[in-house]
Amino acid sequence: QVQLVESGGGLVQAGGSLRLSCAAPGGTFSAYSMAWFRQAPGKERDFVAVISANSAYTYYADSVKGRFTLSRDNAKKTLSLQMNNLKPEDTAVYYCAADRGWYRRTKSAEYAYWGRGTQVTVSS
Repeated sequence: QVQLVESGGGLVQAGGSLRLSCAAPGGTFSAYSMAWFRQAPGKERDFVAVISANSAYTYYADSVKGRFTLSRDNAKKTLSLQMNNLKPEDTAVYYCAADRGWYRRTKSAEYAYWGRGTQVTVSS
C-alpha cells in the first residue's frame, strides 16, 4: 500500500510558477513509477507527466512540455513538479499517482494509488 499526499497548490497569475510536491511516507517509494494527473471542473482526469522508478525516464503531455519539470528523490520519498509559465488552462486539481511496472503509462486507470489532490488556479 502506498499513501500519497500532495501539497504546493495555490493561486498564481498567468506566467507565474508553482512547485507541487507529493510525499509517500509509507511503502517502497523507489519501486514505483510516479505520475501527475489533473482534472478541471466538468472534465476528465488528464495525464500531465510521469517519471520512472529510478528517475532515468520522464514523459510529458504535449500541453506542458517545456514548461513543467518532474523529478523525484527516492531517499526522501518525494515527487516534485516544477510548473513554470503557467497558463489559465492549467487550472485544475492536480493528483499524484503511483504504480509498479513500465513507466510510460498515461491513462488514469493504469495507476493503483492516488493522492487526494491539490488545487492549482491560474488567473489571467
